[in-house]
Amino acid sequence: MANQEFRYKGKSTDELKNMSIEEFSKIVPSRQRRSLNRTLGPEMKKILTAVEKGKKEVKTHGRDVIIVPQMIGLKILVHNGKTFVPVTIVTEMLGHYLGEFSLTRNRVAHNAPGIGSTRSSASVSVR
Repeated sequence: MANQEFRYKGKSTDELKNMSIEEFSKIVPSRQRRSLNRTLGPEMKKILTAVEKGKKEVKTHGRDVIIVPQMIGLKILVHNGKTFVPVTIVTEMLGHYLGEFSLTRNRVAHNAPGIGSTRSSASVSVR
């Protein structure tokens, strides 16, 4: 069972790539379905036209773009507020938003506590 291919809602990767966005919207969760059924935003259209032209790398500020099967294998540079973070689209990302893979906050790594931060360290000499 270790060599089993990924399936999204029972569909293989090849079946998903042959689907239209309308067909794909029927199998995604309701939040994504509503978004896909309304209209495709300008950022989504920009990414899909880049896919049709055969580009392998696209820059975008659209963190609210839903990942569709046509994007599989594409490298998208998603803006996190400061820089563009490279995100390579794989099958497991289908139905998620691009912003989920481009974190906006860095992990805080605190150092040792300073002098005066605790009661015991207040009386320690600075030498």
